[in-house]
Amino acid sequence: MRVGFIGAGRMGAPMVRRLVDAGHAVNVLARTDGNRAAVADLGATPVSDTAAVAADADVVVVCVFTDDQVQRVCLDGPLLTEMAPGSTLVLHTTGSPRTAEAIAARARLHDVHVVDAPVSGGPHDIAAGTLTVFAGGDTAAVDRARPVLTAYSHPVLHVGAIGNGQRVKLVNNALFAANIGLIAEAVRLAGQLGVDESSLLSALPHASGASRALAGVSSRGSVSVFTESVGDFLRKDIDVVRKTVADLGGSLGVLDDAIEAQSR
Repeated sequence: MRVGFIGAGRMGAPMVRRLVDAGHAVNVLARTDGNRAAVADLGATPVSDTAAVAADADVVVVCVFTDDQVQRVCLDGPLLTEMAPGSTLVLHTTGSPRTAEAIAARARLHDVHVVDAPVSGGPHDIAAGTLTVFAGGDTAAVDRARPVLTAYSHPVLHVGAIGNGQRVKLVNNALFAANIGLIAEAVRLAGQLGVDESSLLSALPHASGASRALAGVSSRGSVSVFTESVGDFLRKDIDVVRKTVADLGGSLGVLDDAIEAQSR
C-alpha cells in the first residue's frame, strides 16, 4: 500500500521501518536535513510538507506526541483536504476521544475515513511486530487500515466506534499507573515487614501478584528507577486521563488513590 507518515520519532521510526520491510511505499514528513537523512536510512521517502505525505496515499498515519499536535496537524492544517477521497487516516497519539470524533466529522466532508488507534507498548514491541492497537472506527475503516497496522502490531483490537480506541487506552493507562502506585505501596509495606525492595521485586513476578507493570518495575530494580525512566510518558498519560475523564463526566474512583501512591 501507499502510506503517508507524520511523526517518525521514538515510536514512529520503528513503525516506518516495519512498514518498509513489509513492502509498503512510505512517504514521511521530514523538514530538516537531519530528519530527512534519518528517514532515508529507514528506507522510506522523506517529503517536506503534508501535501506530499498525503499524495496518492491509501493510508496516512499520524504518530505525534500530544493531542494538541494532532489537532494542529488534522484540524488546523490542510491535511484532510489533501488526502485522496476514500483514503484512511490513522491516529496513533493518545488523546481525547472528542479530538478523534471532531477529526472524523471533518474528514467525512472529504470522504476520508478515520481510525483512532492508540497503542500499548514501546519501540521494542514495534520492532518485534507485537505492539497492541486499540482501534476505534467503523469496521470498513479499520479493515482498510489493517494491512498497515499489522505491519508492526499484533493484536489489532477493534473496540467499537470512533473515539473508543482512545477511551480503552485511557482506561488502560489509568490501570497501569494505578498498578505502579500499588507496587509502590507494596514496597512500602514490605519495608515495614523487614523485606527489602530488591528481594520483593525478585519474588513477586513469579507469584499471583504479577503484572506487566510489576515486570517493568522488577526489570529496573526499583519503583523509583522505573518511574523515572517512563516519567515523561507516564505524567503525560496521567494528565490526559484525568482531563479526559473530567471532560466526559466520569470519575477515576479508587484508581485515582492508587495513581497518587506512585507519585509519593
